[in-house]
Amino acid sequence: MKLVEMFEDKAHLYLVMDLVTGGELFDRIVARGSYTEKDASNCCKEILIAVGYLHDIGIVHRDLKPENLLYQTADEDARLMISDFGLSKMEDTDTMATACGTPGYVAPEVLRGKQYGKAVDCWSIGVIAYILLCGYPPFYDENDATLFAQIMRGEYEFDSPYWDDISDSAKDFVQHLMTVDPNTRYSCQQALDHPWISGSDQKDVNIQGSVSEMMKKTLLKAKWKNAINATTAVNRMKIMGLGSKAESTAEGSAE
Repeated sequence: MKLVEMFEDKAHLYLVMDLVTGGELFDRIVARGSYTEKDASNCCKEILIAVGYLHDIGIVHRDLKPENLLYQTADEDARLMISDFGLSKMEDTDTMATACGTPGYVAPEVLRGKQYGKAVDCWSIGVIAYILLCGYPPFYDENDATLFAQIMRGEYEFDSPYWDDISDSAKDFVQHLMTVDPNTRYSCQQALDHPWISGSDQKDVNIQGSVSEMMKKTLLKAKWKNAINATTAVNRMKIMGLGSKAESTAEGSAE
């Protein structure tokens, strides 16, 4: 989404932005009558192209999640837009060691409090792709310390029966994005070159029913926890003395 112009008076600052009227990505999928791997692949391709452009000009979004993916119009062939750049930063700035983002989508290196880069966005795209294929998130726990430990370990599964009809190529695509080591994680361009995006590896099976049902529950949980971000959760873990415990648990598992 473009910031077109800014105006201000004595009381307000006005931001003139693109008009986006097509609604959120997941809401449209839930409302559809048919939805296949090819549709999921096309969504991921649009996201990768947009984020790849941002990365090329040095911008890291840092808060990619389904709520920030909007369709430009209500038309069937509307473009998918990325919104909410409130946490975005230029790469290699001092603040690129700050814990921020949304629990469930934040990359392991962010939680470790280390300097990080644009690979954090690629992790988030992997999480989004996972949900697009099954309807529920790869990481979820009511306890923040447990959730963050899962993420730092990269502990997720392709559960049966939800993943039984999903192609091996789709699973391989997700695994290359949700790789704990940011140095081996796929970049946007590498992901775009993956056969599940660039080729015809997608299964032509309608998965709308199962995805839609699980996605409705995911949306409810996301809206319920909408006010909690990763910064809040990390601070809470520090206060409770859980941050080091979660990291040591994650490192112990990796060994």
